[in-house]
Amino acid sequence: MTLNQQIITIGLVILALQLCRWVAFWVFPAHRPIPSYVQYLGYALPPAVFGMLIVYCYKSVDILGQYYGFPEFISGLFVIGLHCWQRNIFLSIFAGTALYMVLVQKFFV
Repeated sequence: MTLNQQIITIGLVILALQLCRWVAFWVFPAHRPIPSYVQYLGYALPPAVFGMLIVYCYKSVDILGQYYGFPEFISGLFVIGLHCWQRNIFLSIFAGTALYMVLVQKFFV
């Protein structure tokens, strides 16, 4: 890419990002109530996204393989336990990922 093409690409990305942020305020202004279906989506989608994430994380686990999926299941149980204890989603995800990386790189090689 030439320098002009890079500048144009960066400008278009910035414009698209800002447009995505502004559209929500234009469609749902502060003086109008939010439609009930949008409120329902705000309530229902986060658990659905986490459900899909769990399916995605465990879809390629080979329970008949060499380690029977132990690193994945140990990390998953750790995330559940840590989240029930601390109620901090970022801590749970970060610590679970770190534990999984340590398990796969040091113990289940």
